[in-house]
Amino acid sequence: MDLYYSPYSASTGALLLLGKALGLEFNKIEVSVAAKEHLKPEFVKINPQHTIPTIVDNGYVLWESRAILTYLIEQYGKDDSLYPKDPKKRGVINQRLYFDVAALYPALADYYHPQFYKKPLDPELFKKVEEVLNFLESFLDGKKYLAGDSLSVADISILSTIASFQGIGLDIGKYKNIARWYENGSKVAPGWDEVEKSAAALKAILKSLQ
Repeated sequence: MDLYYSPYSASTGALLLLGKALGLEFNKIEVSVAAKEHLKPEFVKINPQHTIPTIVDNGYVLWESRAILTYLIEQYGKDDSLYPKDPKKRGVINQRLYFDVAALYPALADYYHPQFYKKPLDPELFKKVEEVLNFLESFLDGKKYLAGDSLSVADISILSTIASFQGIGLDIGKYKNIARWYENGSKVAPGWDEVEKSAAALKAILKSLQ
């Protein structure tokens, strides 16, 4: 299975982590956004939206990381533990995934990513960061995992998001539930080193710009 990816992407970290959990092997093809490789005709032909990560699984093309995550589980998972078929359990997991893509990741990116363009951090944007982290903190109140009683694809996705942004400045120390969940996740999520690699790569790029 071809995986078009960036080693600096939180989304990539989640896919590689899930791949380890499912025992999948990816043919990793790095796509440099900085070099505008995602805009090359051969890649646009595969993915007209020219976003990464993108997979090609025996001719089947899919992009948007959360869609890829759930596809891989349904296609290759030996059971439904990471993405239960029960509609109510799956509904909670889907809500967490949509929260990640629509609220958490955008808020963190809007605040932290300007550093890569040598722009100052905007205190006003940090208010949104605090808001989404408080939401996440409330989701985890009294719970070990984000959705249900065991590790799910929601944990995998959001653990990777948090890990990447911790690499470039996010401090979750004052959020006791998040910190506890993150510590546990780093121990139970298979292939955690993949997430750490993505976070470290981001951190290294930021340091080189300073």
